[in-house]
Amino acid sequence: MTTTTRKQLFTFEEYCTYDDGTENRYELVNGSLEQMNPPTYRHLLIAKLLERTFDAEIKRMNLPLICLREAGVRTGWSKSRLLDVSVHDSEQVRECLDQSAIDQTHPILAVEIVSPDSIKRDYRYKRSEYAALGIPEYWIIDPLKNQISILILDEGLYEETIYLGDQKIVSSVFPNLSLSVQDVLCV
Repeated sequence: MTTTTRKQLFTFEEYCTYDDGTENRYELVNGSLEQMNPPTYRHLLIAKLLERTFDAEIKRMNLPLICLREAGVRTGWSKSRLLDVSVHDSEQVRECLDQSAIDQTHPILAVEIVSPDSIKRDYRYKRSEYAALGIPEYWIIDPLKNQISILILDEGLYEETIYLGDQKIVSSVFPNLSLSVQDVLCV
């Protein structure tokens, strides 16, 4: 369940430095802080698997990219989302090493792992925000439906392909990826 923590509206700059003295994680949605529930162990293991897989592909292909977990991305004037897994241009990350881990441009790949309280957020809101931001590839990992949706940006809209079971995932960022839905969901 997502809850709004305070009625006060925050600017993006205030959000970047906000600290309530807890380990709580927040997204900024139209100026309001929305607390994110702690993830499940399945969620954490899927994110870890994808980070390791993407890191291996980046190294194998010798790409100037970096894979991160739980980094943020600014999606609007008063909006910022926390990504489960993301792939970024490594030079852009190095230029901001001592700043809050919130990308003000955009990653080249974003991954969200669906939980019961994030269905509408992951499938609807983040989809439209990420398309407007220009994120070229967006993965929606859905353990509830046992499927993975890969969305590729085409002329400002996402073209979606849904993968099930032992189907191999096709990625434009990592074209030689050898990963099936079962590989991801059966952690």
